[in-house]
Amino acid sequence: MVINTNISAQSSAQLLSQSSSMLSKSLARLSSGSKITSPADDSAGLAVSMKLTAQMGRIDAATNNVGNATSFNQTQDGYLQKVGDALNRMSELAILAQDVTKSSSDLKLYNQEYQTLGTYITDVATKDFNGVSLFKGTNLNVTSDSEGNNPFSMQGVNLGAASYTSAVGDNILDVASAKTALNDVKDAISHLAGDRATIGSNIEALSAYSDQLGTLKNNLSAANSRITDVDVAQESTNYAKYNILVQTGTAMLAQANALPQSALRLLQ
Repeated sequence: MVINTNISAQSSAQLLSQSSSMLSKSLARLSSGSKITSPADDSAGLAVSMKLTAQMGRIDAATNNVGNATSFNQTQDGYLQKVGDALNRMSELAILAQDVTKSSSDLKLYNQEYQTLGTYITDVATKDFNGVSLFKGTNLNVTSDSEGNNPFSMQGVNLGAASYTSAVGDNILDVASAKTALNDVKDAISHLAGDRATIGSNIEALSAYSDQLGTLKNNLSAANSRITDVDVAQESTNYAKYNILVQTGTAMLAQANALPQSALRLLQ
């Protein structure tokens, strides 16, 4: 029997230290909700989780881009609805101006309204959305995925096209001019119908991209959850086990430390 080296106490202390460490990890996992509380827990899983988290952040950014592009198109269509109303009225005025019972004074009044509506259309052509021209006719590339590859080319609308400017530049001061104006306005209405169809297709495509990004984020979130999120039921069981081991280990260490005291009896 020796008293300088207590092998039983050393072994018990080592086991107690291991149980205490595992108990601390279990507490950290339960309190944080994550089973990776340090890189040592799962270094490969942590690396994968970091990449997935970064990609989900980029998906959120791309979703914002798509949402803003959708708002851009909706703003365009709101203006074009009013342009359509103006062109419809201009076509009515062009017909009214061909009434042989109307005097030149009447035609001047019709023309005044026609010109006012034309000025409105010209003004709409200068509108912008957050500093970006709405009706310049330039195609805009919208980032539609988390990697910035293969952007969606959003077709532009040009209110400065010849069909619009011709209709706006006409007058209805006489029957001949009114007939010319009517043909030009009809062409402008036809062009406007095509432009609104273009905007509709843009919005439909952007909606599909938005849905796709949302589905992808959900799938990535589920994959990341399997790597990082703690299973509370399982970890609660581990916590109970390590808690018992710490208590029993503490008790056994006390017993092991008491063993050398029996050597005193040999000295009595």
